[in-house]
Formats: sequence, structure tokens, C-alpha cells
Amino acid sequence: MNAEVAILAGGQGTRLLSRSGDLPKPMVAVAGRPLLEHQIACCREAGFRRLALLVHFRHERIADYFGDGRRFGVELRYCVEAEPRGTAGALRDALPELAPTFLVLYGDTFFNVDLRHLWQRHLQAGADATLLLHPNDHPHDSDLVEIDRSGRVQALWPSPHPPDVDRANLVNAALYVVQRDALAGFIPALGKSDLARHTFSAMLAAGRHLHGHVSAEYIKDMGTPERLDRVENDLARGLPERLSQRQLRCAVFLDRDGTLNEEVNHLCRVEQLRLLDGAAAAVRRLNRSGTLAVVVSNQPVLARGQLTEPGLAAIHARLDTLLGRDGAYVDRIYHCPHHPDAGFAGEVTALKIPCDCRKPATGMIDAACRDHAIDRTRSWLIGDRSTDIEAGRRAGLKTILVRTGHGGRDGKHALTDCHVTDDLAEAVEWVLHGHAQALQRLAPAALRCLAGARLVLVGGLSRSGKSTAAQLLQQTLAALQRRAHVVSLDGWLRPVEQRPEGRGVLARFDIDGAVADIAAVVHSQVHRTVAWPVHDRATRRVKAGPSQSIAADDLLIVEGVPALLHPALRQLAQLRLHIDIDEAERLRRFTSDYRWRGADESAIAALHAAREADETPPVLDAAQHADLRLTLWSGA
Repeated sequence: MNAEVAILAGGQGTRLLSRSGDLPKPMVAVAGRPLLEHQIACCREAGFRRLALLVHFRHERIADYFGDGRRFGVELRYCVEAEPRGTAGALRDALPELAPTFLVLYGDTFFNVDLRHLWQRHLQAGADATLLLHPNDHPHDSDLVEIDRSGRVQALWPSPHPPDVDRANLVNAALYVVQRDALAGFIPALGKSDLARHTFSAMLAAGRHLHGHVSAEYIKDMGTPERLDRVENDLARGLPERLSQRQLRCAVFLDRDGTLNEEVNHLCRVEQLRLLDGAAAAVRRLNRSGTLAVVVSNQPVLARGQLTEPGLAAIHARLDTLLGRDGAYVDRIYHCPHHPDAGFAGEVTALKIPCDCRKPATGMIDAACRDHAIDRTRSWLIGDRSTDIEAGRRAGLKTILVRTGHGGRDGKHALTDCHVTDDLAEAVEWVLHGHAQALQRLAPAALRCLAGARLVLVGGLSRSGKSTAAQLLQQTLAALQRRAHVVSLDGWLRPVEQRPEGRGVLARFDIDGAVADIAAVVHSQVHRTVAWPVHDRATRRVKAGPSQSIAADDLLIVEGVPALLHPALRQLAQLRLHIDIDEAERLRRFTSDYRWRGADESAIAALHAAREADETPPVLDAAQHADLRLTLWSGA
């Protein structure tokens, strides 16, 4: 029977001569095996066992190694070009050996792609040819493809691209499923021609159906020494497997305005979009780690009639271009076009509706998890508004608030359970390294909480990471089936105008009230419903927090600067932690926090000096009462 796979394996690999010597390009070793052997294994695992190798340069070397393919679990046949005719020409000459539907692989790409899934998508689309598409980190010199919402190809844009034109970063990955009969008449019988640039372009111009299958799976051209080194490095780090469809993937969901790019009120023009400093580098780190970068953005400007869908596509093409210039890309952009409130001049009535996609609803996140097989338990949301954080919380993601953009000042939802960073770069550092390190360092404390502890205290200097430690301890205990509640002593801070001068850190708190409230729960033998007070850093006011249902054997994790200062509170606790931090890093955090609150540099300096005088000595002295002293993150 005819082959279901055609592998274009005729290349000499001129750019790889320093590595290949006189070997044909598909025989270049990747992780100790010829590249072609990796490709054959991928075909076999997907159930494709009849393969045609389209060969030319030193084809006997390939035949000597692979033979008839039985040693590798496949059936191989060889189609030898007398003269090289390009990818399309080689394919045309081999058509009699190929099945009515067949895969086309290039012999200079390393991939970890579910070929059977790609095949099924092609059949479902009923297309003449299906192209595997993906964003990459060098779109400027890649062939780009434009598709509509259904995936039908609308345009093919070969590189190089005009420098003043923005296009979506959707790259032809050079892996196809093709209908044999659909190629008739589109490949010349003589001369060279290229499948991507000539054949598909001619088919599209003739109105034939080309489908684009967008995937985050790993596929890389390795036709230069540098690209070969990168593929081998990626293999050593497990990147292809992390991006495969054989397991759930990890993702970071990114808000757009105020997180990736500068906040512009109702951004609706391409020229308004400017990346925040460090944003592209942060996204590039996610890309290189095998973590999906997925944008989820409310776009009420569509419902308000200030922007059309083509206009939004142009803005997102600009975003792709700016990221691509720094070697970064987002895997997918989801947007909500709706807005529930009517009454704007020029509004689009059909979009003025309540929906399940507008954050804090989770519709966009849910769709992304389905589309990309994302594991929510290992994924994150990073945003600059409380609505972003609430959406992440509802979706079961870990959350990070960045102080860029709105910095959480929209005030629509509580921000008590999220990590806070200055910007996206710091947030990504926490996602990739800080969070795991902090969890590891807190593990001994978590294990000590399993033996019936009722109260844990977490103390330390201001901005040392106490609230983060408390939240991570709570998460770890939840995984160990131990229910815990975090209580911040900042909820008992006195109003600024009621704090006595010169009486020390404890005088800033209603510490006796805090001890009484906490003791009542610790000593309780019955189920209680409690609404702990919550301190809003932005307004510096205390308000009632949400009600919590606390069982008689639940654990309380009480964190705050004075946690280890009060003897009665220390006596109640079964475990006392002190969080240490490098002083330079603490000063950076302290300064950043008060800048975010609106304080000027002189006020920040004066406040820091006052804290050094009345807070630092007693807090460091109280560390002697700690059972464990930990540094959460020794950092970036």
C-alpha cells in the first residue's frame, strides 16, 4: 500500500557542514541519534508505519542505516531524486508512492507533535491541505500565515517582511497533512519549486481550502549549528515533553493592559500600544521554560463601539511584533468583547450583555484550559486589577498582582490571597524559581503542623515575606489534607491618626484585641464563623473581611510584624516562625510598597528611618522565641 508519510530528506545541509561532515542533513545526530530516527519514531508512535523517504544527497548513507525500516518498526521506501527539484518538485515526483491522504515532514526539523491529532483535525476540516502553525521567537524571518476564526487560511506571508507592517505571529511550522489529488496542477513537472511558497500560494489563489492547525507543541528547524545546539539543550531540559499533548501543561495567564503594555484608558489605536519595560524579556523567559503564555483580556471598547474586531486584530499584531523583536511570543490571545452596561453613544447593542467570559468570570481561562490541556493547579494568573486576581481565584489558579497599571487600585475585589510584585519581570521570576524555593524551605514547618497544632505564628520585619510564607504554608497544608486559615495582624492596625507617637511598634496595633479574638477561636471546641478584619494597604483603612467557617480542629496561621512580640500570643502557639530577609532586598520592597501607596521619596526615607528605630530592634530580638528561622527566597 502507498505511504502515509513523506519525509523530505534530500538536503545536503550546507550550513551544518561543520557538524555533519559528508552526512546528509537528516543523518545529523541529535542527542546521539540521527534526526531522521527521531522522526521515524514519532511516526511509529502515532500509528503511521508506511513511510516514503524522498532522498537525494548521499542517499545511500540513509539507506545503509535504515534499510527497509523493519529494525525501526516501520516500512520504508525510497524515492531518489536524480536532480534536486525543491520540496514541491520532490513531492510531485513521489506522488505515485503516496496514499490519498499523507503527512509531509521536513528532514531538518525536530518535533514532538501528536501526528494523529493533526491528522484528525485535517479530516474534520475537510481541507485540501492542513498546515501546522505556531508562534515562534523569530517571526521576522519566518513564513507567516493568516487564518480566520474557523482556522481557514486567508493569506500566506513569506519572509522577509516589510519592517513597517505588523502581522500576527503565526508561523508555518513546515509540517503538513495533504490530499494527494488536491496537488494536481499546482506543482510544475520540471524545474524547482517550493511547497510552502509556491504550491500552497497557488492553491490559495485558486480558492482551494487550506486549514491552519495552531499548536503549542515543540517543533524547531535545526538547520544551523546554533539551532542544533538549541534543540539539544531543549531536549536536555525536557522542553519538548513539557509542551507535548501527552501531559497537562503549565501556563501563565497574562492580563494585557497594565501588565504587558502601558495602561491606556480604553486603548483603541495601534500607536497607543507600548510594552512595559522588561515585559518582553519576562515573556521570553516563560517561552524558554516551556510555560505557556496566554493573554486573557477584557476588551469593552468593542462593545462601546470604539474599536472593531479587525482593529483589535491589528493591535494584537502590533503586540506580536513588539514581543517578537525581543525573541518573545504569546501562545494565544483570548479577549472578551462584551460589557454589561448600556448607554454609550455608538455602542454595539449585541455586545452589551452579561457574559461568562468577562473577568472576573472565568470563560476565557476555561476555554484556554480546554484548548491547550492546561493544568490549573500548576498555573498562574498575573494582572494589575483586582478583577484579574478574582478571575484567577475563581478559576483555581495561583495569582500575582503587579503594581504596574492599576496596581490593584480598582478596589472591586479582595486582594488578600495573591502574591504582589513590582512588575511582570519580578512576577515571572517568582513563578519560575521563587515559589518552588519558598515551598521547599517551608516544608519543615508544614510537617510540624500536622501533629495537631492549632496556632502557628509567622513574624518578621516589615516586607520580609511573612504574608507570602503564611499563604504558602496554607497551600502546602491543604495538599496534606490539613485545613488552615491565614489571619493577618494588620487587620488590627489602628487608624493612622490614632497611633501614638514614640511608643513602639506594638502601639500601632490593637494587639490586646487581636490576642483576645484569636484566643477565642483557638480555645473554641465548636465550629465558628468568623469575619477577621482586613487592612487595605492602598487606603490604609481596616474593613470587615469575608466570613470564614472555622472548625474546632482547623489551624490558624497568624502573620504580622508583632506576631512574636506579645507573650500571650506566643504562649498560645504550637509553632513560631521568624522570616529573615536580606536587608537590601527588604529596603527595595519597602520603598516600592510606599511608592505604590503614593508616598514621595523624602516621606519614604523618613518612615524607613522611624521603623528602623522603633520596629527593627524589638522584632529582631523577638526572633529568639522562634522555633524556626527561614529565608523564603534568596532570589533573583
